[in-house]
Amino acid sequence: MNGGLDPKNGLDPQLVLGAYSVGVFPMADSRDAASVYWVEPRRRAVLPLDSFRLSRSLRKTIVADRFRVTVDTAFEPILRLCAESVAGRPETWINASIERVFTTLHAMGFAHSVECWDGGKLVGGLYGLALGRAFFGESMVSRATDASKVALAHLVARLRVGGFTLLDCQFQTSHLASLGAVEIDRADYVALLAASLDGALGASAAAGVASAGDFRALDRLAGKASASDAVSGPVAGNVIAQLLVQTS
Repeated sequence: MNGGLDPKNGLDPQLVLGAYSVGVFPMADSRDAASVYWVEPRRRAVLPLDSFRLSRSLRKTIVADRFRVTVDTAFEPILRLCAESVAGRPETWINASIERVFTTLHAMGFAHSVECWDGGKLVGGLYGLALGRAFFGESMVSRATDASKVALAHLVARLRVGGFTLLDCQFQTSHLASLGAVEIDRADYVALLAASLDGALGASAAAGVASAGDFRALDRLAGKASASDAVSGPVAGNVIAQLLVQTS
C-alpha cells in the first residue's frame, strides 16, 4: 500500500489511467476524506472469465429477467449508490475526488456501469474501468436480493463477448469467491495485466494497432445496438445465461 495525497484540484484522469496500467488504484479512508492513498495489494482477486460460477438459482433469476439490466445509463447514480453508507458498512472508500474522476473517465469512455432496475427503481449494479483488454471492477452494490450477482453475471458475459482477458476484483471476499473469483500473487497479477494491456497503450495504440476489448460487442451481437453503438434496449437474460455456460 503506497500512500499519496490527493491534489487540491482532484485526481487527474490520466494519472489514474496510468496507475491502473501498472496495477495501482486509489482509495480514500472515508466518504468525507479530503485525500486518497494509492493501493497495490500483495494478493489480488481476479475472476477468470471462463470460470464464473452460475448457480441454478442465479441462472433462474437471470433467465426470468427478474431485473431489467442496463449499461451506462445511470453511471453517476450507481457510483453514488456504491458510495452510500449502510447498516454494517458505515464508511466507504469512495470520496468526492474519486467520484469526480470516475465521472470524467466515464465521459471519456473508459469507465462503465451495469445497472439493475426493479420497475423504475435502481436496486443494484456495479461500475469499473476498461483499459485494453482488462476491466477493473471498482465497486458493486445490491439493494435487492441477487442484484449485484446479476450485474456481475451480465458484466462477465459482456467481457467474454468483447474479447477481454482480465477481470480485476481488487480484494477477495466470500461473495466474490462464491462466484468464481480467486486470489493470486502480485507477480502473477502483473503478468496477467501486462498481457491484457499489450498493444493497447503507448506507441502501438497511437499507431492504430491497439488491442482493446469491445465493451459494446454484446449489444451488437444481441441486436441491441447499431453500428454507431446506439443501444436500443437491455440484453435478454436467456442470452446472458447461454453465454455464461458456453466454454471458451
